[in-house]
Amino acid sequence: MAAASVAGFPFSSEGLAKHLNGVASAASVSHDTVKNKIKAIYSNLTVTEATYLKAYSTEVAGLSQDKFDEIFAPVLGKLELNPEEKATSLKLFKSVSSVVYNVYADDFDALKEIRYDVDNVKLFNSIAAKAQVEGLTFDDILDFFFATNGVEAELRALLGSKSNADLINIIANPESQKTLVKDAVYKVLQHKTGAGELTVSQAVYNLGITADDIVKTFNNVNTEIKSAKQATQALALAYIRTYPLVTTDGNNTGNTGGVITTPTTPVPGVYDVSKQVTVVGNKATLNLVDADVLKAFDALVAANAGKTGLTLTLNLGTVNAATVEVPLSKAIIEAAKAKGIANVAVTFNGLTVTIPVTQFGEAVTLTVSTEADTTVTSITTLKLASKVYSFDLTVGGVATTTFKQPLTIKLPLVATTGLDKELLSVAKIVYGALQFQGGVVDGDYIVEPRDTFSSYAVVENKVTFSDIAIVQAWAGRQIQVVAAKGAIEGIGSGKFAPKSNVTRAEFAKMLIRALNLENSTATESFSDVASTAWYAPYVAVAAEKGIITGRNASTFDPNATITRAEMATMISRAVKSLNPAAATDASALSKFSDAAKISASLKDGVAFAASNNLVIGNAGKFNPNNTATRAEAAVIIYRTINFK
Repeated sequence: MAAASVAGFPFSSEGLAKHLNGVASAASVSHDTVKNKIKAIYSNLTVTEATYLKAYSTEVAGLSQDKFDEIFAPVLGKLELNPEEKATSLKLFKSVSSVVYNVYADDFDALKEIRYDVDNVKLFNSIAAKAQVEGLTFDDILDFFFATNGVEAELRALLGSKSNADLINIIANPESQKTLVKDAVYKVLQHKTGAGELTVSQAVYNLGITADDIVKTFNNVNTEIKSAKQATQALALAYIRTYPLVTTDGNNTGNTGGVITTPTTPVPGVYDVSKQVTVVGNKATLNLVDADVLKAFDALVAANAGKTGLTLTLNLGTVNAATVEVPLSKAIIEAAKAKGIANVAVTFNGLTVTIPVTQFGEAVTLTVSTEADTTVTSITTLKLASKVYSFDLTVGGVATTTFKQPLTIKLPLVATTGLDKELLSVAKIVYGALQFQGGVVDGDYIVEPRDTFSSYAVVENKVTFSDIAIVQAWAGRQIQVVAAKGAIEGIGSGKFAPKSNVTRAEFAKMLIRALNLENSTATESFSDVASTAWYAPYVAVAAEKGIITGRNASTFDPNATITRAEMATMISRAVKSLNPAAATDASALSKFSDAAKISASLKDGVAFAASNNLVIGNAGKFNPNNTATRAEAAVIIYRTINFK
């Protein structure tokens, strides 16, 4: 309903007639009032915040019917919709979610389509009939959200008793948001009869939908739609900038306190430094004030008491320069470590670089330059899906290209229409050639941790092999995707050798590359792993993280083939290192009739992999001691890449 109210949706044939015939609204708030309010809010979004809305609308566009039904189950269960009505509900949700960004772009055409869609009108007529409420119109929806006793008014009243710090915490904290939404909705749902009656409140009451149902749905949206949290925060901040809230800050009390406009650090963890950027020629430089950054650290820590791994994001906004330089003084680095801040992220023009600062003891300067597309297009026919960026870092004034803790780059994608997003890979430009590093696509971005800096771009890496027809049905796509990410390679001459065995060294490389765990500073001490061997850096990382163990304390046996049980165990250890909360269901082994053949030391790993569908059996068997093939390795690596 909240989404529909933004869209200006007519909820019955009567509402539709009013739109078509231009009948004046009898509601306490008019359509134009609401539209103007929304436009005012959107005018106060920053460019970065707008990218969050774009990411949200893109993610929702790919939402399946099953996932939609799961997210909205608390409410849909009370509506008892038939399959056709559920399909219409999903279509409406996608349409309204696309409007979230379209309105920012000053495009209101989609609003008209939503208003007059016959299926939508039919859906809400059906809901009104089930609720035994006559004459439910769009005007009633406007009142429910924007009237003097509607959701917006109740939220403002609740926020009026909050301090500035409380407001900041609410914007940043989903749990605080849930409580606030529940309290506001509960109050509005009480307006179902008597003075100040709201027709929608009566309908919701008749359908048995409670404030808890709505909050559960709100929580599902924020949990299952990964971009929803940032989009919600962006709109909340823009709202506060547009319609300042009266709080209890300062020496005042009650509703006569200080007015919230836009705090210097509006959300703990996001520090707007756009006004501290100077541009000279084609170079922009961020000029930070150490004391202000330290205050931003304090606000972040205060809002996340007891939490570790915190990140402060420096938001430079839109920067019109080819080169951007961001110096972080030694005082900032030391303060971050002292206060428990793990990372400082830098974001501008949609690009984000996250720097784990605890590894540094001196001043750090990040420099990002945008290069010409021809840097890539002149050396490959692969389609470019981002701008080309070069990254440089100095530590204590000394150029540094390798890092003990990887720096994470989040690159905005461009011109992806018609491209296969699963085949997008971050490519490192080395001596006029591309090295494929992988990366995880996240909406309109791709994220990739890097333990070395260079020039990078995103390309669609279509890799084909001439000998995979025999496994195409169950492994073809997986081989293509994993090869595109640079995690697995062919054997030359366009061949993959899908039925060939996999060695321990080969699988170590596949796994480390696929999960972006490379670390050039990792070391190992196996006597049979030469430091110059191609697999040495991958074995070092795998051993350092406990993903793989040697045959004994001194030997690794890199050329030995790997069994299916060993492969499952390595995968499990790797996934657990990245997702400590991932659970194991010991009963998962019971579905394999040959579970007794699994070595005792490998049973936990196989159970974890089976629990999370990283491995599956064949005809009820797991065949734990069979040698793993390259095709099987590609499939398990693919599943691991997509593990959530």
